[in-house]
Amino acid sequence: MHKENLHCLLCGTLLTEQISWLTLIQTFPTTICAKCEGEFELYTNTEPDHRALYTYNEAMKDYLHRYKFMHDVVLAKVFQKQLHNILRNEKRMIVPIPMHPEKLVERTFSPIDELLIAAKLPYEHLLEKTTTTSQSTKSREERLNTPQLFRIKGHVKHTDYVIFDDIYTTGTTINHAKKVLLEAGAKSVTSVTLIRG
Repeated sequence: MHKENLHCLLCGTLLTEQISWLTLIQTFPTTICAKCEGEFELYTNTEPDHRALYTYNEAMKDYLHRYKFMHDVVLAKVFQKQLHNILRNEKRMIVPIPMHPEKLVERTFSPIDELLIAAKLPYEHLLEKTTTTSQSTKSREERLNTPQLFRIKGHVKHTDYVIFDDIYTTGTTINHAKKVLLEAGAKSVTSVTLIRG
């Protein structure tokens, strides 16, 4: 039985989950209360080559701030079940969007990798970020006109890939990653993000 999270990871409320035979066989324990879960808005517009779980609202803005910038790495567990469910039957190899090595040292952990680890999903690093400049500091026009952000790290062995990132805003990051993978020999590349901005 999972007993690691007795309180909601977001608000601290005691989790009052009823223990049943189903609870005992669940892959993931409950990590947040129903009230906090209800504050996240599902993203309903699906596209052929991109899927997202949630829209960017105030609750998600607060979550990202705490997780990424306050270094609250345990919050990677908040969406572990949802990410596992959307990607567990994926036949394509998952490729996370990487951080620049200097940024990784500064932040101390990779938020994208930690989301996948919490969701118990296999992935392969095939991309290397070539700039330390964050897309979040740029205007929409600057993002759309950004030079290539990535280069291939290693060999593209699989023919089909799914890129994973935390948020899709203008699509620049995802599109740059897709372009470099396709140029390296990938047959097809789709993408999944936790959030659609």
